[in-house]
Parts: sequence; structure tokens; C-alpha cells
Amino acid sequence: MKLKSLTRSSLVDEVVAQLQGIIERGSLAAGQRLPTESELAAQLGVSRTVLREAVGRLETIGVVRVERGRGMFVGDRSGLNGCVQLVRSALAISPRELLTFLEFRWAIEVHAARRAAEQATDEQIAELESLAARIDEGDHDDVEAMRRDLEFHLRLVELTGNELMRTVMEIIQQFALAGMVQTTPTPRDRDESRQRHVSIVRAIAARDPQRAEQAMHEHMERTRERLQARAAGAGEGSGGEPSRDAKQCSRRPIP
Repeated sequence: MKLKSLTRSSLVDEVVAQLQGIIERGSLAAGQRLPTESELAAQLGVSRTVLREAVGRLETIGVVRVERGRGMFVGDRSGLNGCVQLVRSALAISPRELLTFLEFRWAIEVHAARRAAEQATDEQIAELESLAARIDEGDHDDVEAMRRDLEFHLRLVELTGNELMRTVMEIIQQFALAGMVQTTPTPRDRDESRQRHVSIVRAIAARDPQRAEQAMHEHMERTRERLQARAAGAGEGSGGEPSRDAKQCSRRPIP
């Protein structure tokens, strides 16, 4: 298969886009083994660190499957069909666009956390505790953790009793997942995730609206920092020269 040389400063984004494009066009069949990490890195002219991050992101959204000791494979066809919208959202929307969306989500969720602390029942708080615990427990993969993460946030918004807010969150959940894909480290930092969500639930359980609002604010702030870092790393609007690594990318085909 042939890949174009990379010309933008965001090497990870370029590697993701090229591999995803080849897979979605049907050039590679589901279950087909990909070249080894060293072969891919050498033929793309990028570091193995860049390649690992790109493959990790594709694995998170189900496009690629990595089996330790065996190699990298194209994701299952049914799995690909099930995450087409997520793939498009996560990879087509720029970090700067997601930053604009985040501001909208931020306002909703900070309000939701405050309202939950003011009016949630003991049963509802117990449900939130259970949902928060499920996010990062067990051996499930990162994409399942992100779906559980979103489930927690949707339920929190539901507790406001505001049907319009709940409906809006359901409509934009693909963008929420896209934001999670672009800001979730590879591998996912489950300890940090657990700490963030537990802080929110504990504040709600304490019936402390200000503390709940602050905990959600800090959670959203961390997400914004990661998106800003990605936007800066992508060099959006910079108009600068391609990075040194980008200039070294080759045009040699990958067998």
C-alpha cells in the first residue's frame, strides 16, 4: 500500500488520517495484519513514539486492534461500522473547534453538578457513585471507558430535571466522545480519571453545590488544557515550516 509523505507539523494526525483512510477505503481487510511497528515507523519516516500514539488512537476508536506478542491488525468490520460516526467526529474535527464546543458543554455540566448537589436523592447519588466507579474499573478497553465516562456525564445532566439540557447533551454526545478521543492519553490515565470523577461525586454527596461546581470546573479545565496542547501541537493557523521529522518522511510504499 502507498502512503503520502507527511507535510504538516502534526505527525500523529497525519499518520492517523492516512491509515484510517486506507482502511476505510477497503484497501485493508478486517483482521489483516499490519506491518510491524519498526517497518511502519521507518517507511513513514516518523519516530516510533509518534507511530505508537497514532496507533493507540486508532485502537481506542476500534479501527486497529493490537495484540501483544502478535502484532497490529485491522479492526473487525462490524466494529468499524459501529464507530463510523465516532471516527469522523474524532478525526475530522480540529482541536480548536472542539475547544468551542467544550465551552458549551462546560456551562451545562458545571450547572448540572451544582443542581445535583442541591437536589439529588440518596438513590441518585448512589447511582452516580456506581457509574463513576465503573468508568475505570476492570479490564475493559479505553473506548469502553470513554463510553462509560459519557454515560456518567449524561446521567448527571439528567438529574437537573431540565429536559432541554438532557436532549441537547444526547444530541451532541458524538462531539463529547470526539473530545474524549482527542484528549485521552494513551494509555488512559485511569488514576487521574478516577480521582476527577470521585471528587465530583463526593461533593454532590456532601450536598455542597459550590464544591461540586468547582470539581466539575477543574475537570473541564483539565480537558481544555489537553485540547489547547493538541491545538498548539497541530500548528493550526501557524503557517510555519513543517517540523524536522515531517521533512524527513519518505514516499516509499508500505508492502
